[in-house]
Amino acid sequence: MTHIDTRIQSYIAPGRRVHLAGIGGVSMSPLAEVLHGMGLIVQGSDQSGSAAVDRLRSLGISIHVGHEAGGIQGAEFIIRTAAIHDDNPEIAAARAGGIPVFERAEAWGAIMQQYENAVCIAGTHGKTTTTSMTTHIFMAAQADPTVMIGGTLPMLHSGYRVGRGDTIILESCEYCNSFLHFFPTVAVILNVEADHLDFFKDLEDVKRSFRRFAQLVPAGGFVVANADDPNGMDALKGLKTFTFGCRNQADLRAENLVWHKGRPEFDIAAEGGVYARLRLQVAGMHNVYNALAAAAAAYVLGIPGEAVRRGLEGFFGAGRRFEAKGRYNGAVVYDDYAHHPAELHALLEMAKSLGYERVICAFQPHTYTRTKALFDDFVRELKLADLVVLTDIFAAREKNTIGISSRDLAERIPGAAYCPSLPEAAEALRKTARPGDLILTVGAGDIFMVGEMLVDGGPRRT
Repeated sequence: MTHIDTRIQSYIAPGRRVHLAGIGGVSMSPLAEVLHGMGLIVQGSDQSGSAAVDRLRSLGISIHVGHEAGGIQGAEFIIRTAAIHDDNPEIAAARAGGIPVFERAEAWGAIMQQYENAVCIAGTHGKTTTTSMTTHIFMAAQADPTVMIGGTLPMLHSGYRVGRGDTIILESCEYCNSFLHFFPTVAVILNVEADHLDFFKDLEDVKRSFRRFAQLVPAGGFVVANADDPNGMDALKGLKTFTFGCRNQADLRAENLVWHKGRPEFDIAAEGGVYARLRLQVAGMHNVYNALAAAAAAYVLGIPGEAVRRGLEGFFGAGRRFEAKGRYNGAVVYDDYAHHPAELHALLEMAKSLGYERVICAFQPHTYTRTKALFDDFVRELKLADLVVLTDIFAAREKNTIGISSRDLAERIPGAAYCPSLPEAAEALRKTARPGDLILTVGAGDIFMVGEMLVDGGPRRT
């Protein structure tokens, strides 16, 4: 399988000068640090200052706040974040001057070729948690990995680390086929479902993308796949895979599974023996699968089972993945990034197993296209909660040309409250919260602020 683009590889070399547009971003700042460590002359720009910008400056990287055509002076090539488009003055100046412009994913793809092991964690959902779990395992094994996660991992106090070992671990996103720029030696595929339908045509198109991703693995590498995910296995039909799951036919599987207040304890079995036995600190069946995926990636690379046990038992979750926020009026408040119906199902089923009197879900749908395409699925899954509060749809990159609203969801869910703004949602939760409740703020946008308003006694305006 041919990669989308490999032209950037000749530019990733010591002494070359690169300009990063949007250098303070969650995956751009670690990229800058990695390139700097490889001996490139790194400069960049960002819309505003930040802790990430301050750190990069402390390394000697020149950063300009704001985007101006003159800011790219001296650069031999440009790398941009996905949020920066062709009308940006820096990109326009680069095009006019014949300076090559590359996407962030292309740069990460070139960088991972410098490592013996490139563990790329892909899937419609579960990527951040599984990448975080894999990081915990490789850190426990003292493998000193380089890591890129699409969220914050408390152990790292960030979403990345720059290591000196022979392994790089990356969260790998299918949106816009970004992961097809990558060079995985271990491609982990957690699950395949219809999502990002503003880019993909349908589920079959998503499957084709994941198959192409798996086909990027060279001879001697590994495709690690969920044996219990029908879409994923269909996408990979005919390809050699190392499977994980909870069924006997999986190469690596969970056995002797028991539950302790929603948290699982089980054996990880492989090739007729127990690879590790562990008790997870995170709840839910979905985290059993995430842990199995991380363990499978470790297993194929020869990581000892004891490192798997220590790494996973020391994992208490990633930022915005069932993250505890505090209490309000006797209710506990958690936040979660779930924004696809399957993620909602996993979250709410897990939440119901924890023994609270009521599960209250404040949900912010993410993008108009996803809400319309998966509307009935969202209705079905949200009904799992005892009470539902719906805020307006978080537009992200879109405009509402569809004419859809969260009010449409609320009308299909008995007892649901439609609260257009975040302060209105917070006020609705204040009025209903009582001891014994679990309040979840859920979505990939800024819904987390509702939980912070509750816990911190924030704005009460309506």
